[in-house]
Amino acid sequence: MRADLILLTFAYVLSQFYRAFLAVLTEVLGRDIGANAEALATASGFWFLSFALMQIPVGWALDKVGPRLTASVLLLIGGGGGAALFAVAQSPAHVSAAMLLIGVGCSPVLMASYFIFAQVYSARVFATLAAVILGVGSVGNLASALPLTLAVEALGWRPVMWIMAGVSAVTAFGLFVMVRDPDKVVSEARGSVLDLLKMPVLWLIFPLMAVQYAPAAGLRGLWIGPYFADVFAASPALVGNVTLIMGAAMIAGTFAYGPMDRIMNTRKWVIFVGNLAGLACIAALAVLSHDVVWRAVVLCAAVGFFGASFPVLMAHGRSFYPPHLVGRGVTLMNLFGIGGVGLMQVASGKLYTAAEGAGRGVEYSYQMLFGFFAIAVLVGLVIYLWAEDRTA
Repeated sequence: MRADLILLTFAYVLSQFYRAFLAVLTEVLGRDIGANAEALATASGFWFLSFALMQIPVGWALDKVGPRLTASVLLLIGGGGGAALFAVAQSPAHVSAAMLLIGVGCSPVLMASYFIFAQVYSARVFATLAAVILGVGSVGNLASALPLTLAVEALGWRPVMWIMAGVSAVTAFGLFVMVRDPDKVVSEARGSVLDLLKMPVLWLIFPLMAVQYAPAAGLRGLWIGPYFADVFAASPALVGNVTLIMGAAMIAGTFAYGPMDRIMNTRKWVIFVGNLAGLACIAALAVLSHDVVWRAVVLCAAVGFFGASFPVLMAHGRSFYPPHLVGRGVTLMNLFGIGGVGLMQVASGKLYTAAEGAGRGVEYSYQMLFGFFAIAVLVGLVIYLWAEDRTA
């Protein structure tokens, strides 16, 4: 792999870290600055929403400016600056503002890689390449689990965030120096994201794209820590181990999905069957009793594994884009994928608080939460049934 793609992969490691690390900091942020579960759900949602809203300008910038400047400038300002703001946070509002800024900084890094893949490599191997960078980059998901727990215990969360601010800034400078922009597509065709939105075939993919990642991202990024602490009285070390297991399952799922479209000669049914299995797992968490720790761990890991169809869905959408709109196409799909997570993350916090107020016990609150995720995926799958399959 090219050196610039390796560095972009490391930048994506940072992105994965930032989207998931709040699950481990729940207890310490609650103690130090009064951030409760709903406040952290909102902060996590802000990361995903700002990330998603940036996809339209990022798509334009990739097509017009190129991935080098797009990724380096935004990561420096948003990633480095947002982590620094987090390090000095004194209230939940400061955490939300920091997460919003970090979301802006992380918004271009994966799409910059996908843009290079789409312009340089064959469309047939796009899903495999997308899965590789997603899987390797997901090491950041693992780093935000037990390793972060140990680092916070040893140094404190503020010094850890200052370190992350420095790492983000150095990575941004590296991207500016090393990334090579692909040759621009020479075409007399003109268009914008509106032309993509006018394609009916994509509107059968967008709904599933908006919900398929939400259960895994919601659990791993926020709810898995409070869930095991509240229901099973798990210690911080156990929470770190459980999040590590789920993170590893998400990486394994990403690599498993990657080549399946070429092996099975179908994208649609790989995506559908995988997400149906994920739906069964999140539904099981919603309806089964919460009295067996190992079963809960297995189901959470399975939600992560089967919820990793993101790169194949990206490839499914990619197969319909005109060449001159590839940058805006991949970022539009990412807008739905990450935006859906952000909206559902904010909604999940409010749903949990409402269920908690019903006075029916902590298990009921989490069952409502898991049921919410299950219904959303079910709706996405029903619509996706009518989507056109394409592997070219």
